[in-house]
Amino acid sequence: MATYVIGDVQGCFDELQRLLEHIEFDAQQDQLWFAGDLVNRGPKSLEVLRFVKELGGSAVCVLGNHDLHLLATWSTGGKKKLKNDLQPIFDAPDRDELLEWLCLRPLMHTTPEFDFCLIHAGLPPQWDLTQALACAQEVESVLADQRCREHYFAEMYGDKPNLWSEDLGGQERLRFITNCFTRLRFCTQDGHLALDEKGAPGSQKKGLLPWYLVPGRQSENIKLLFGHWSMLGYHHEANTWALDTGCLWGGELSALRIDVEPPVLYAIDCPCQRKPG
Repeated sequence: MATYVIGDVQGCFDELQRLLEHIEFDAQQDQLWFAGDLVNRGPKSLEVLRFVKELGGSAVCVLGNHDLHLLATWSTGGKKKLKNDLQPIFDAPDRDELLEWLCLRPLMHTTPEFDFCLIHAGLPPQWDLTQALACAQEVESVLADQRCREHYFAEMYGDKPNLWSEDLGGQERLRFITNCFTRLRFCTQDGHLALDEKGAPGSQKKGLLPWYLVPGRQSENIKLLFGHWSMLGYHHEANTWALDTGCLWGGELSALRIDVEPPVLYAIDCPCQRKPG
């Protein structure tokens, strides 16, 4: 049995199928881990959602920021702006079934078989594995409750608070946790999030570091797999593996096989579907 971790698909269904053919994926034996952002911007988000859901136990997917935006638009009755690429999902007869399924996806995934953990974006330097899993569970429990998640989605957006404290509570605590797992790229050495920085390492303002390079990061002993950062591309450093290789922007769609040592990267070229911006 092989286990592959796939970077941001973002509605690129045809490219996903080509990648699975390339790695000779066997749904009866193999496992796929998706690093979030199954949807948005690409042409076939509906098909991607249906496909991953139908894989059942053969697939794991953590939530990304684009997945959460889709769920927020749905949960708030369209009060949040719907992106055109997502309209086919809202028009689909199985919309509610698909989005209820998506609501129950985790923010962080790990298993006893591997010492790898899967997230979409990043972790603040103050969190170790135990803290990260506990924080993920806080948001996951809200998403699983229809009444609670309506309020959560209505208040989810925003860049504050930007520093972790155990004293954080309510929606501010949930927003900080969500921003770490689904939006983080850069932060200061003491863990202040810089959510407006989206470029490649080296382009950031003075005093900022990629989250995985903060000295003394409490999660540095965990093998962390993440997506979200297409400007970073495939990158292995400091016990982390970045897997968003920019399929949507004409780059590649990648799969990292993690049940072998060392892990093996597979990738396919993708035609450019969107211009950055």
